[in-house]
Parts: sequence; C-alpha cells; structure tokens
Amino acid sequence: MKLALAQYPIGKFADFHAWRANAAHWVGSAEADLLVFPEYGAMELTSLLSEDLQQDLTGQIAALAEFHDGFVETYAALARQHGVAILAPSLPVESGGAFRNRAYLFTPGGQSFQEKRQMTRFEKESWGIAGGESLKIFDLGAARIGIAICYDIEFPLIAHAMAQAGADLILAPSCTDTLAGSNRVHVGARARALENQVYVAVAPTVGEAPWSPAVDVNTGWAAAYATPDRGFPDDGVLAKGERDRPGWVTADLDFDRLRAARQNAQVFTRADWDAQALPSLTVTQVRF
Repeated sequence: MKLALAQYPIGKFADFHAWRANAAHWVGSAEADLLVFPEYGAMELTSLLSEDLQQDLTGQIAALAEFHDGFVETYAALARQHGVAILAPSLPVESGGAFRNRAYLFTPGGQSFQEKRQMTRFEKESWGIAGGESLKIFDLGAARIGIAICYDIEFPLIAHAMAQAGADLILAPSCTDTLAGSNRVHVGARARALENQVYVAVAPTVGEAPWSPAVDVNTGWAAAYATPDRGFPDDGVLAKGERDRPGWVTADLDFDRLRAARQNAQVFTRADWDAQALPSLTVTQVRF
C-alpha cells in the first residue's frame, strides 16, 4: 500500500466551489492508495461564514452543519473518481446531542467514520467538543486500519485495543499549535508502533490562519513509523516530512513484511503485552 500523508495548510476561500476545487487538487496530486488528511483541516470551511461567525469559537461549530453534506459528497466523489481511500480532514459534527470531532473515511465502495475519543483541555474547556465512545477497525482489503485522532494516539490502550482487533496500521491525523504538541503526538505515535508492532502514520495541519480562533496557528510534520526492529530502520522512521512545509509525504507499506517481522523480532512487545497488564502487576510502596 502506498500511503500519502498531508502536511495541510488551512485555506481561506471565497465560496464553496473554490473549496471544492482545492480538495480536488489535493486528492488529484497524490499518487497513493490511501490519502490521509489532518485533524480539523475542515475548519477552513468556516472561512465561508460571516466574519462575526468566523470569530465566534462556539457559534461556528453549529454553523458548519450548512456545509456538512457538501463536504461528505465532495470526498465521496473524489474517492470514487480516483479509486482511492481517503481519510478526510476532520470536523465537528453533532452526534448524540453533542458536537464530536469526526474523521470520515471514504473508499470507492462506501464511507464510515471515527470520532475522537479523548478531548484536549482546549476542546473540552473552551470549545465544547465532546469525546466519542466507539472504536472501529476499517477493512480496506490490503490492510485493516484504525484511526486515533491526535491526542488519542498518546494513550496506549486506545491503540492497543485497535491492534488487538486486527489493525496493522493506525492513522493519527493531528492539529497542534506548538512544537511541544507536535512532539507529543509523534512520541505517542512511535511508542504505539513499538508496543503493538504496527505501522503508525501522522498527518498534520501546518501554517497560520489568523482569521480563525480555532486553528489560527498550526505546526507539525507528517511521518510514518514502524517498530525499530528486524526488517525496519533502526529508528523505525519510514518517512518524515519537513516541518510546516505544505505538501504530501509518501511511504510504501508492506503488510506481509510487517506480519513476518512480528515472528522474527528481537523483542515481542505485541505478544508480551498481556504479561504486563493490570491487575497482574503488584505495586509495593516503599517508605524511607
């Protein structure tokens, strides 16, 4: 599978037609089987709202519903037209009486979605975005994938649950406004690849959008990781983009190689996980 990871700048558009043309350009320029856009990349649709709503951090979330159907139709059509799978940029969607951060996955044969599970402080305290509950595995034929949106990739149990359910690749679309935040995502991604002996791929937003209070500053780089073990690079890095530079970063993923490496690794982190699981670990307090 050839993977294309977007280092995606938040655009500003005159109308929905211009936004649609931009989406078509990005998808058309990626020569890959699976295209991954970042978390909250779809917040650029707020540039189509009135200036008052553009500056209204919470009001703009409900207003985005105006573009939801057109957004879904656009990426569904692009997946069919190019014969590819697309993880579209995520956006807040009302679900179960709350707004949740939803990433749609489109294939030529259909669509589904994953909602972010663990919210950051900004999402909870300032923005009013709620966490989703269910985790899904998506069977693309060549591989089964999971989606851990940004902060989710920093929690071992989320990725491990997907790996146990059969995921060989975990996608981590991200949106971070500081270098520290970017590093947290990538440290998490590399750790999850090591722990579960799976591929993990990060796709970020980049650049500035000063008109948007939600995604005004964006920094990051795309990367694809494997476990640093036999059959893979010593640092586990399969591909890495230049920080904050818009464009695609590609990686070739061999899933037969991945599965074979699990049988011939120097360490069996995936198989040995259960030996470390609570409550088998007993912690004794020592006082001096």
